Amino acid sequence: MPLRILIISENNEKEIAQKDNAWIPRIDLSGQQYGFLRVIRPGPRKNGYPAWLCYCEACGTEKLVKAKDLLRGVSTHCGCLRKRRGVEQMHYVEGTCIEMLQNSKIRKNNTTGYTGVSYDRVTQKYRAEITLQGKRHFLGRFKTVEEAAKVREEAKNRYHQAFIESHNDK
Repeated sequence: MPLRILIISENNEKEIAQKDNAWIPRIDLSGQQYGFLRVIRPGPRKNGYPAWLCYCEACGTEKLVKAKDLLRGVSTHCGCLRKRRGVEQMHYVEGTCIEMLQNSKIRKNNTTGYTGVSYDRVTQKYRAEITLQGKRHFLGRFKTVEEAAKVREEAKNRYHQAFIESHNDK
């Protein structure tokens, strides 16, 4: 059954719009500019949300973008600028992201200052662990944070570097 909606235009004229299995925009975004995206026309819903077909002026491609992402400023380009800046898509191999292994940073909520080292309050020792291919490997408990960090760094060099080298050759 077609969708029938009453639309009141800016000059208070009433008209009935009828569309088959489509959404009718409440706000007309056609022709508006959001960053590098210029809105062309309404498109089909995207994940249940109203979406608009947009033209990316940075690279010339067309992309379907959710209306809420345009209005909130979340989407300002089609994704081409990330590639230009050198931020390529992440590459997952056997459940492990190679780029994350190469560029590991200390998280904001880290209290020890070393990746993969945490303090175990029950044993009152520092716990070292490493994650590879979606599995966490326990490396041991140590009296000092420096000992735990040393063991974690050795494990990183042994496991992560070997994994990276074996998959960069392919």
